[in-house]
Amino acid sequence: MSLPRTLGELRRSAFSEERLRTRRVKDELRENIVARLRHQDDAGIFPGIVGYDDTVVPQIVNAILSRHNFILLGLRGQAKSRILRALTTLLDPHMPYLAGCEIRDNPYAPICRRCREEVVRLGDGTPIAYLTPDDRYVEKLATPDVTIADLIGDIDPIKAARGGHELSSEFTVHYGLLPRANRGIFAINELPDLAGKIQVGLFNIMQEGDVQIKGYPIRLPLDVAIVFSANPEDYTARGKIITPLKDRIGSEIRTHYPATVEEGIAITAQEAWTRRHAQGDPQVLHLPTYIQQVIERIAFAAREDKKIDKRSGVSQRLPISAMENVISNAERRALRNDEKLVVPRISDVYAALPAITGKLELEYEGEMKGADHVSRELIHAAIAKTYDEYFTGANVQQIVQWFDLGGEVQLSDSVSALEALENLKEIQGLVDKLGPLGVSQKESPERQVSAAEFILEGLHAHKRIGRNEERIFKAGEKKPEPREREKSFEKEEPPYRQRRQFN
Repeated sequence: MSLPRTLGELRRSAFSEERLRTRRVKDELRENIVARLRHQDDAGIFPGIVGYDDTVVPQIVNAILSRHNFILLGLRGQAKSRILRALTTLLDPHMPYLAGCEIRDNPYAPICRRCREEVVRLGDGTPIAYLTPDDRYVEKLATPDVTIADLIGDIDPIKAARGGHELSSEFTVHYGLLPRANRGIFAINELPDLAGKIQVGLFNIMQEGDVQIKGYPIRLPLDVAIVFSANPEDYTARGKIITPLKDRIGSEIRTHYPATVEEGIAITAQEAWTRRHAQGDPQVLHLPTYIQQVIERIAFAAREDKKIDKRSGVSQRLPISAMENVISNAERRALRNDEKLVVPRISDVYAALPAITGKLELEYEGEMKGADHVSRELIHAAIAKTYDEYFTGANVQQIVQWFDLGGEVQLSDSVSALEALENLKEIQGLVDKLGPLGVSQKESPERQVSAAEFILEGLHAHKRIGRNEERIFKAGEKKPEPREREKSFEKEEPPYRQRRQFN
């Protein structure tokens, strides 16, 4: 069905005059969410948002049903911006407005002088254009240098001079972001970073529904839903939300990190770039569940670690970035060894340290140890907890005894699966214990090596066997003393050049 293109056609269409005159943006959001709730539960309101079905989403639904402006409070990496952008799914697919209008005026009730004069001049022939839901979402990242002119607007003397208008004329106004969000959603991220005097400029639009520009008698009764996001710790760290503004925000909704490892894995699987091999590519990725659990538990361990600043939080971006690095290291190994199956190993998790260290804000104790050392401790703890999930009560004495009798094996994250498997098969009873991980001796070498290495790392994490880490040295290179070697590993050497020796 073609959409009406003139005001006259619009009057004769399904866009009734009474409905467009009286139905405001918050009414539109409410009507559409009511219709959606009749056919599905809260979980389907915001597709792609994981872990908030019983906590955050119901509160957002209540705020929309109440026609509130609301704020999402939460630490970094808690999907606040994604939720705000998902509000556009609750807007109508097409919204008519007067073509050429900077503030997307209602065809039946224009508020700017230019549009009112245009309707009088052209009548039913006034051209109509349409806004998509994405067109009706305007977002601003709050920074200390934001001005009232940026948000509300300013008088443009050049417009006045060129058009011969008085400065108080509406024709001289250069509209800011807020008027340009008219009949839509206006989002401000990191609200505490907005200077207090600028926050005051939001009072009128939130309470009375209009804005005034530069003290001239220009009043614009805007129709806009305003939403915010903020980190609660920023109230004192970088700024604060002034009390009168907080009082005008209808609902304050707290977000949170995933409550379970399973929820975290679902988020990481959704966000991480794992589908990197196109159809017809000879390489195929197999991502073991235990690797996913280890990566996710690194973030969970970090959120509980006293050496890491809890006020800053540990973003869900940590496991997402780590997962991408883990797969890349496994992919690099497969390419070098001409392997068609890409299977990450625990050694690849250590190779992902660059994706972990930069996302940790350390306390004093953590700073003394260093981000690299703290990150290794987190990986160690994550491996131990994941190992317990699969092998609590399992009899691994034969493996431990092999090491107690003087056995040792050297593993490198760059060695081929066939070569590594030959070394691992020397350990009595090891390949017989892969069953709990869903791997049999008939599986590919890549999967067997990944599973066997996980068992060894788990035993080391529980101090059942020892492990040394040292550099891979080239021919003719002099080995440093043991103390220097340890320092080099901890502080300077990239982890992907490790060779791990279990003994």
